[in-house]
Amino acid sequence: MFSSQNAFENDACPVGDELLGQMYRANPNGLSLLVGNVSPDARAMLALFCYKRSHLHALALAIATSCTERDLIHFGGRVGSTLYALSREPVRSASSSHGGRKPITLSTKPLSAFVPIVDELDDEELTEAVTA
Repeated sequence: MFSSQNAFENDACPVGDELLGQMYRANPNGLSLLVGNVSPDARAMLALFCYKRSHLHALALAIATSCTERDLIHFGGRVGSTLYALSREPVRSASSSHGGRKPITLSTKPLSAFVPIVDELDDEELTEAVTA
């Protein structure tokens, strides 16, 4: 394990890559078991480490739910305080995770049939085309 303050400041992961990968792939029940085996200090640092990476935000919030506000603030300051508050908010629905945008839907109607363009040559153009 790394020293607590150095790990956060140097942006080093406080747990091994293998454990981080297991947490990333775990279902919610398995994640709580894995997180329970990590010390409270390392858990707070891990939540902050994950929070700094957008693809790990959901994992950061899940880990932060098992952290105390004191630990998160101790290791992350304002970021830790924010992470603590976010981890205590109700889970948002999938539609709100897209920035409030409506999901894209595809039409179920058949495609419109277009009338083919008939390009008729008039007599003068026909004569020019044949002689050319």
